[in-house]
Amino acid sequence: MIKEELLLVVIGGLFVIEALSVILQVASYKSRKKRVFRCAPLHHHFELGGWAETQVVIRFWIVAILFSLLGLATLKIR
Repeated sequence: MIKEELLLVVIGGLFVIEALSVILQVASYKSRKKRVFRCAPLHHHFELGGWAETQVVIRFWIVAILFSLLGLATLKIR
């Protein structure tokens, strides 16, 4: 309605990053037989790196909130 399709990518930035991590992992493994991350999606990579699940969730919440605020700030400027 407001013709801000790119804004959806910014506000949902964390989900975009999660999806891109899976795409990158699969493409890398199929082409080079090497993994980019320990495990995909990205939150599993951090869990295998030693972070507790609650730590990963809270930090991802913070990142998601920052992406949302960035998207809303961009919307208000125009």
